[in-house]
Amino acid sequence: MSYFKSVRCIRCGRPLGDTPFHRGCPSCREQGISVNFTTEYDLTGAKLPGQNGQPGMYRFRDFYPIDGEAAPVSIGEGNTPLLRLERLGAELGIGELYAKDESRNPTMSYKDRLCSVLLTKARHEKVPAVTIASTGNHGAAAAAYAAAAGLPCVVFTVPQVPDTMKTLMQAYGAKVMVTPTSIDRWTIMGQCVEQLGWMPISGFVAPAIGSNCYGIDGYKSIAFEIYEQLGGAAPDLISVPACYSDGLYGTYKGMADLVEMGYLEQAPKFVAAEVFGSMEQTLAQGQEAPQVVPSEWSVSFSIANGQCTWQGLEAVRKSQGYARSSSDQETMEMQALLASREGIYAEASSVTSLVALAKLAKEGKIAPGQKAVAVLTSTGLKDPGTTRKFLPPVPTIDPNMDELRTALKNAYGMEL
Repeated sequence: MSYFKSVRCIRCGRPLGDTPFHRGCPSCREQGISVNFTTEYDLTGAKLPGQNGQPGMYRFRDFYPIDGEAAPVSIGEGNTPLLRLERLGAELGIGELYAKDESRNPTMSYKDRLCSVLLTKARHEKVPAVTIASTGNHGAAAAAYAAAAGLPCVVFTVPQVPDTMKTLMQAYGAKVMVTPTSIDRWTIMGQCVEQLGWMPISGFVAPAIGSNCYGIDGYKSIAFEIYEQLGGAAPDLISVPACYSDGLYGTYKGMADLVEMGYLEQAPKFVAAEVFGSMEQTLAQGQEAPQVVPSEWSVSFSIANGQCTWQGLEAVRKSQGYARSSSDQETMEMQALLASREGIYAEASSVTSLVALAKLAKEGKIAPGQKAVAVLTSTGLKDPGTTRKFLPPVPTIDPNMDELRTALKNAYGMEL
């Protein structure tokens, strides 16, 4: 039986009532602030489950807003490894550095957790179709889980998205449409939701509020898994790539649940790993509402946004955490460092979580002996073309040692 109780505005606490959840809180919008709704649970007497026969992350299904009779739409998501990064941690000055490798999910990203919960809900509620605005990972996950649920999925994207991402979305059976701009995606998606009754997987309002508030709770399973993988303890910091901060806020909610149930005294500090620094600026200036900063296309295109969300700010503020931005150069250097030191090839946007932790370590905000977890949200195999641009050309040589020595030195700096 789910512990789910109600839905309210994150900021003002207004109950959802008859308000369409997908447009956010109308009371806050009247005040000029776009805010998502969030779910609430009655955790009186609640405990984390043991092995209960449910697949993957559905071991924690009582902490999601889904009907007890709903059959899970699951294709093996969850239970991703928590990996100790000893060599990289030593180089970055972080004594205990871990990676939560979400590329091990079925569509190779953490979006599977959100989409699994939402497609379970969509199938149970017999919606006619699902729709999403996405630059890749979210769309691929929605398409895969819609296929597993037997529901149509329509994805709206933008021209700059790599062909690899469009191929993934179409391969799972999604009907992919390109619109001229990001705002155009949201406009047509909103019409589909409100005129055709399709379930929205992502958000579609501007300023952005985040994704479907019911699905965000799928990310709570990341927190529960980290707690168990650390032997019944929490790290000191958790760094999550942040655009609209669904994953950041959902993981924070999971840790907050653990505090409420008495497993932890306090939640870890949450770190928002950004590209352009909207949240970093908002916090530094002491502003209440998310600030707009200049933005452009980035190698971290899946989180390249010029305005953060209230839900992301909520996670960082409540946990007394941080926000740090990253340049394309810093991101690609970290991608190469992670791959060459630990054998993990993560998507560019994923490694911003490590860039943020590296900056905090240099600032002295990670003390010796503290544990830090970087959530790696997706695999580099989603966008190898970007990586290729930052690598040296592959030399062609004749089969003799002199040519090998010369090529190794010139291309890779390696001396024989």
